[in-house]
Amino acid sequence: MANNVIKKKTLSISAKRQITIPKSFYTILGFERKAECMVRNGELIIRPIKQETGGEFAELILADLISEGYSGEELLNEFKARQAKVRPAIDKLISDAEKAARGEGEFATFEEVFGSEDDK
Repeated sequence: MANNVIKKKTLSISAKRQITIPKSFYTILGFERKAECMVRNGELIIRPIKQETGGEFAELILADLISEGYSGEELLNEFKARQAKVRPAIDKLISDAEKAARGEGEFATFEEVFGSEDDK
């Protein structure tokens, strides 16, 4: 489907405030088990959240494994193990960043990392 094609459909809202995503929309957008919902500029935005994340690192992980000498079934098993660690690592980074934004936990200030203008 071209990105500039707009599909539109009127949806019914149940008494429990539930809607059903039309099958064609569900398929086109690649919904799986979770969706993200937000309000932006007076519109309700619902978009898919992929269960499997870390795909953006797949090529890097594979390149490292190949350079380490993995191949065949051993390569596949080690790839799965390392890829499974990506999402928890990202979640921890986000959690740590949120804590730092609230002034909680251990963090370094901009000046501690890069120095102040006075130091130059």
